[in-house]
Amino acid sequence: MPDQEHLPDVRTTAQAWESLFRTQVAVMRRMQGLPEFKKLSMREYDVLFNISRCPTGWTRLNELNEALLISQPSLSRMVERLVAKGLLQRRTAEQDQRGIEISLTEEGRELQRIIGREHVRHLHEMIAPALSAEEFGQLQLLTEKLRNGLKRAD
Repeated sequence: MPDQEHLPDVRTTAQAWESLFRTQVAVMRRMQGLPEFKKLSMREYDVLFNISRCPTGWTRLNELNEALLISQPSLSRMVERLVAKGLLQRRTAEQDQRGIEISLTEEGRELQRIIGREHVRHLHEMIAPALSAEEFGQLQLLTEKLRNGLKRAD
C-alpha cells in the first residue's frame, strides 16, 4: 500500500476506476452475445461457477451471495429456478440445522464444465490480442491488490 505522500489525487483515482469499469462493461456486453450463454444466462452460469469452486461442493446462500453482484432475494429466486431445472440441489446445513446449503447436481456440474470451456476459449479469443502475457500478469496483480485493499478496509 502506498504511503500518504505517494497516494494519487482524486481525479487520477476516478479516471482509473472509470477506465476499469468501462472496460468491464465492454467485455460483459460482448460476452452476453456468446453462444454459451444461450444455454444459461451469465448470472446463472456465475452461480454454478462459484458453487463449483467451493472446497466441499456445498455452500450457503449468504456465502455464495458474497461472490456475486446480485441481491439476496434475487439469488434465492434464481436458486429456486436452478433447482427446478435439475442443476442444483439443497440440503439442511450440517453445522446449523436451520440453514440450507446448495450444491451442483451431476447435470449442473457437467453443464458448468461445458459452458466454462466454451466461455474461457471465447474470452481468450476476445481479449488476448489486447495485451501481452506480461501485461496480463500485471493486470492480475493490480486487480488482486485492489481487491485485497478493499478487504483490509472492511
